[in-house]
Amino acid sequence: MILVDAGPLVALVDAGDQHHARCVAALKDFREPMATVWPPLTEAMYLLADLPKAQEALWEMLDRGALRLLPLDAGDAPRIRELMKKYANRRMDLADAALLRVAEREGIAQIFTVDRRDFSIYRLHGRIRPTLLP
Repeated sequence: MILVDAGPLVALVDAGDQHHARCVAALKDFREPMATVWPPLTEAMYLLADLPKAQEALWEMLDRGALRLLPLDAGDAPRIRELMKKYANRRMDLADAALLRVAEREGIAQIFTVDRRDFSIYRLHGRIRPTLLP
């Protein structure tokens, strides 16, 4: 499975996004299913607020099963909080911390992101470098 950050979610549905072509090209090579959690989806919807058709395209990805929504619950909160404290110097946001938490919990090492600056620093379980796509 591939976890998807907000940036590629926006880029995939907004042809005007600077990362659109690269993200669409990467998507064509994926063989694994894509998944995300509510915080990156919320961030993407916010960033697409002026593009309701693009927001609708994200909903359609969920409806078709092209993008799965993985659960988060109160049991995930302590680790998310810990990650945000650990990477406070990177100003880690909730979306990034939630993705890392789910990656650790589910044993997922691939993250689809355009935020290489931060994700190249983050480590799963404090030591494992995730594979960044594209």
